[in-house]
Formats: sequence, C-alpha cells, structure tokens
Amino acid sequence: MAVSLRALTSLILASLPVHLSTAASVIGPLQRHSSASVLGPVTDLEVVNKVIAPDGYSRPAVLAGGTFPGPLIAAQKGDHFHINVINQLYDTSMNTSTSIHWHGIFQHQSNWADGTAFVTQCPIQPNGSFLHSFVVPQQAGTFWYHSHLSTQYCDGLRGPLVIYDPKDPLAHMYDVDGESTVIVLSDWYHELSTQMVTGPFIANATLINGLGRYAGGPASPLTVVNVTQGKRYRFRIVGASCDAWFNFTIDGHSLTIIEADGNLVEPVVVDSIPVFAGQRYSVVVTANQSVGNYWIRSLSNHPNQTFEGGQSSAILRYEGAPDQDPTSQQGPYILPFDESAFHPLVNTGAPGIPEPGKADVNINLIPGLRSDHGGYTINNVSFVNPPLPVLLQILRGETHPSQLLPNGSVYVLPFNKTVEVSIPATELTPGGALGGPHAVHLHGHAFDVVRVSGNGSYNYVNPLRRDTVSIGLQANNDNVTFRFVTDNPGPWFFHCHNDFHLHNGFAVVMAEAPPEAAVQESKTASNAWWQLCNATEHR
Repeated sequence: MAVSLRALTSLILASLPVHLSTAASVIGPLQRHSSASVLGPVTDLEVVNKVIAPDGYSRPAVLAGGTFPGPLIAAQKGDHFHINVINQLYDTSMNTSTSIHWHGIFQHQSNWADGTAFVTQCPIQPNGSFLHSFVVPQQAGTFWYHSHLSTQYCDGLRGPLVIYDPKDPLAHMYDVDGESTVIVLSDWYHELSTQMVTGPFIANATLINGLGRYAGGPASPLTVVNVTQGKRYRFRIVGASCDAWFNFTIDGHSLTIIEADGNLVEPVVVDSIPVFAGQRYSVVVTANQSVGNYWIRSLSNHPNQTFEGGQSSAILRYEGAPDQDPTSQQGPYILPFDESAFHPLVNTGAPGIPEPGKADVNINLIPGLRSDHGGYTINNVSFVNPPLPVLLQILRGETHPSQLLPNGSVYVLPFNKTVEVSIPATELTPGGALGGPHAVHLHGHAFDVVRVSGNGSYNYVNPLRRDTVSIGLQANNDNVTFRFVTDNPGPWFFHCHNDFHLHNGFAVVMAEAPPEAAVQESKTASNAWWQLCNATEHR
C-alpha cells in the first residue's frame, strides 16, 4: 500500500535542520522562489499516468508529479533527503512498475537508495511506495532524477534536481540562480517507448523545459526564459535526453561554463555546448544585448532536425520586449567547445600513478554488437536484468564474481584502490559506433577523464571531473579513459545513457568492495527496501 510521507513529516522534520520545514521554497542563495513546481528534499513524489501534448501532439505519458518535466527538487548542500516515491500508474500500454534514480548523487552508505531497478532495488509495484532516505553532505550542483526501469523515462519520467551551495566560490560571477534559470533539454517521441523495439529511434521533437514543436504540427507555445538587461544569469542545463544529444546555443550570447555534472570548473567561455544524455552544465550568461527576443537553440543529432518554425528552440526574452517569436540569427561560432580544455576549480589530480595502465586495477570495456543483431555488448556480454538485484545478492553473501548475476556483467573491485577504465575504439560499424556517440555514466562516483574523445593525449594533472562522458564515434584510434577510487562500497551501474542502448544490453555493474558493502548496507537498508523484493527472509 502506498504510504504518504505527510504522515511521517512531523517526525522527520523534528530531527532535521529548521530550514527544511520550508523546503518547498529552498532555492538559490541569491534568488529564492516559492512555487508549487518546486519540491524540497522532504517530499512525496507521485508517479502518475496522464495524457499530455508538450509539442501539440497528445499522447499518454508517465510523469513525476503530473508534469513534464517533473517538478524541480531543490535543496541546500548538506541536506537530508526523504523522498517518498508513490506509484499510481495504471496504464498497461506502458510499464506500470517503476524506480527513480537520483543521477549524480554519490549515495555514500546508501547504495540501497540509488533507485536502479535490478541493480540496487526491486521495482516499486503499482499502488506501492518507497521512501528514499539519503544524505548529501559534500555535493552541490546540477543533477536530475529519472526512471531507471527499462525505457520508462523516455515516456516522460524525468526532472531536475539542484543542490545549492550558500558558499559557492563562483557566486560572484552571477546575480540570478533559481527555478527560472533551470533549462531541461529532452527528446520527445509520439510513439510509446514500449512500442519502440528496434532502431533507429528518431525523436519527433526537441523540448526545452517541456515545450516544443514538431514538423507539420501546430505553432505550440514555446518556453520563455525571462531576463533583465544588465543582469548575469546562472543557467543550469540538464541533458535529460532519452537518446539524442544536443548542440546548445543562445543567439547573440556567449556561455561561460562554470560547472560540469555537479563539479565546478575553471570558467571557460564558449558559444556552443554539446550536451549528451545525462550530462549537466552551469553557464553564466550576461543579458548584455539590446532589449528583444533571442532564440535559445537545442539542435539534436537525430536526422531531419531543424529550427524551422521554432522547432528545437525556446525564447530568451528581455524585460520590455514584445511577446513574439524572435527573428535573431545564429552564429557566428568562434569559441568552440573543447572538453580537454576544462579543468576542476578545486583540483587534486587523477589518483594513482600518472601513466596509462598503471592504476591498481585496469579495465578495458569494449563495446560491441550481439551477433544476432539483438543489441549491444560490453566485452562480448549483453547485460540482462538478474532475477534479484545485485545488492540483494551481495547481502545474501554472494561476493565472488562467479556467484554474481548476470554472469559476465559484474566486475568485482577491491576496496580503496585506483581503477582505470579504458573504452578503446571498436569496429562496430565502418567509421564509428552504431548509434554513437554514446554517453556513458557511472553511478556512485564522479571520475577523472584522463583522455577525452577525439584527443590522443592523456592528462593526469588536472583532468575534467564528471559522471557522464561521451566516448565519441569510436573512430580514429579513440580511447576514452577515466579513473576513480573505490571508496564507496556497493554495486554501481555503468551504462550507456542512451536509454534504448541500455535497454538493449549496453551496461555492466561495478561491484565495489562487496564484503564492505554487505556490512554497510545490511545496517542501513530500510525495512521498506527489503519488502520491495519480498526479501525479508534473506536478512
């Protein structure tokens, strides 16, 4: 039975800082909002079915809080999260069970709350609920949440999550940072994800903050981002894509990048940003142009995408400008995006010996295609959901690679060691990887990208730190490489964030320090977690 968090709120709040009692209005340190579209870290999050028409075409969807994208979840650095996910789904044309993952949150000592179906939990069944309770003591930045069950988030279950830092060292660079400056980019399909069995998967529209237009469709409303001339805005860009990646630009305005995937970077000025599925950026934009309307553009890599008639676009509107579509022109683009040029604001360098292949554990993950054309593989194995979540297997005492399911897809890593993961170029198809470029994401960590796509050199001194990286087209001897330290016990999913590719096997599990994880999670996993799998007898 679904249990409302409201019944527990007074008890929870009694043990939390006073400011959490007004969590719905928690927003940025410089500009605060109180809005029904903003939830705090202590909240109910209802997952519902609803027919929506974000681009003018009506279709059923799976939504968080009944909106697309889902409501912004806003918190302050150091907050405790108590998010009660309530499953009210009934439309059997789509998945009716669910799970929600908090993308980019490390979940130290709360692997059970990561929200990854068949890796860290069993799905939440219809009319059921599950309370995710976790602490985020050190992280701040731009994150998001989405379904982690099959391709369910392609049907709409995705939304932004922002943790604000009252002591942000880059706060002097911007004046406004709040609900109105979160920009969610997403691809949108008129066909249900459950009906999209084989590719290619081509989106009907690109949506910006849940609004867009499609070819041959009506002139539906577009998202308007309001600014005041002379002010500086921190726009938080969320790549909430199911499959596509986007080239993000704003006519007449440069973009100063200060954050990548929840990690502050030394400011870099560009005029376009490639935003892959799962990635996030904060950019500072100064409203320094004449009062008017300017196109915000987000062109995807899918075929036949265009800006014609306001497609793939939103509107940057200066205070005092008329209520109309812009006539601004794109470009010229003279400040290119170069991932190798980004460096952490606070840098400790990549861990371990600064030479390729000299980490404590070195893993090559080679993407491939199944011989029956049924999907993707990593090291010749296609990921399939195990009968029990990997975490539950570990808690039952199964800690050796030979014991853990799915066979060949679980990589057991020792505790407190440096791991180097290399993804070398492959011959999936002539000229690059089928369906690429692929964006890969590691749960439970940010990693140091010591070799980025399209670059043959290694940087162990001050590499970009993030949690989702493009492996490029896997051509021209590419070898995207990253490092992390196994200081967070638990099974963590590593997968392509093109959701159709994940569904078709492009994933492995990094089972980090299973003995330590078994001890830790057996103490912290809630009774409700065990009950999701009817697994109380395994405790």
